[in-house]
Amino acid sequence: MTEAPAAADARVRLPPGTRLVDCDVHAVVPAIDALYPWLGDHWREVAATTQFRGPTDTAWPPTAATSMRPDLAGVAGVAESVADVRERALGPWQTETAILVCAYATEAVKNPDAAAALSRAVNSWVAETWLDAEPRLRGSLVVPALDPAAAAAEVDHWAGDARFAQVVLPVRSMTPYGNRLWWPLLDAVARHGLVLCLHAGGATGNPPTSIGWPTTYLEEYVDMASAFQAQLMSLVAEGAFSRYPDLRVLCAEGGFAWLPSLMWRFDRLWRGLRREIPWTTQRPTAYLREHVRLTTQPFDGPADAAGFARLLDQIGSAEMLCFSTDYPHWQYDQAADALPPVGDDDLRRILGDNARALYGLERRTR
Repeated sequence: MTEAPAAADARVRLPPGTRLVDCDVHAVVPAIDALYPWLGDHWREVAATTQFRGPTDTAWPPTAATSMRPDLAGVAGVAESVADVRERALGPWQTETAILVCAYATEAVKNPDAAAALSRAVNSWVAETWLDAEPRLRGSLVVPALDPAAAAAEVDHWAGDARFAQVVLPVRSMTPYGNRLWWPLLDAVARHGLVLCLHAGGATGNPPTSIGWPTTYLEEYVDMASAFQAQLMSLVAEGAFSRYPDLRVLCAEGGFAWLPSLMWRFDRLWRGLRREIPWTTQRPTAYLREHVRLTTQPFDGPADAAGFARLLDQIGSAEMLCFSTDYPHWQYDQAADALPPVGDDDLRRILGDNARALYGLERRTR
């Protein structure tokens, strides 16, 4: 084992030969005027005259303990600069590649033309401000999350830039993503060899739980897992993986310990109801294991090696998990707690091998 620092307060031991891929590092647009160079005269004027300050996504309340690392002095939940990410997120872990996620809540913008313009501006800002400056970063395309056709057009526009590795959508949506309304976007994602990242959050205006509005953030935070389950069920049942056999999905920042119970229930009920969805020629679990991966943060599995081994056996294998720090959000007390309790071979897979296969990083050049 070789030793590598993981954070200011701790050191972790990583297996020899580890090539670490961090699948969830955040950048946040600091203010709407940061996008002005890419918005054009019309939308700059609209923003100025309406005092538009940008869409708001409340998945990470600034005062919540999960929203920022306690050692960060900047704005809660904000990775302030490339230098900040380089020093605090990439360097300590000796990260080879990090997937940068800018969760810009275009689903909160009801004007479809404005949402498209903002998406283009955010992607341009990420490309020129972050990806040009740091070769270890790969980007996530922001798309108009209420307009599948426009979202597909945005993917087509950036398809030639290999620095973008995925398309990010909020897991809470107005319509499940397996619905045929979303097929134009799913087609574009699969056709260009990108990953579809379903990320925690979403500002659609719908209640964040299936039974209405909760009283506390704790309820919303815990119940986020149900949104991930609903989206995966939709993608399988609506035939997305049958229609697009190359489609790959990453569930980011939603936990993973809920997966075995979903698999058991889904497989069992599918046996009696499969006549509804004849296009599914395999058990739901087979589609999930082939097409879906999940990030390790927030880590909600057993902390002991024996318990975690049972969880992996129920999921199917360690190949379904991809490492993430979720920087600068904070769900663990010490850096070592970010590492799953597994042996070296499985740990190497989780820390990097699985993500390199998911994203095709070996074949995607800058």
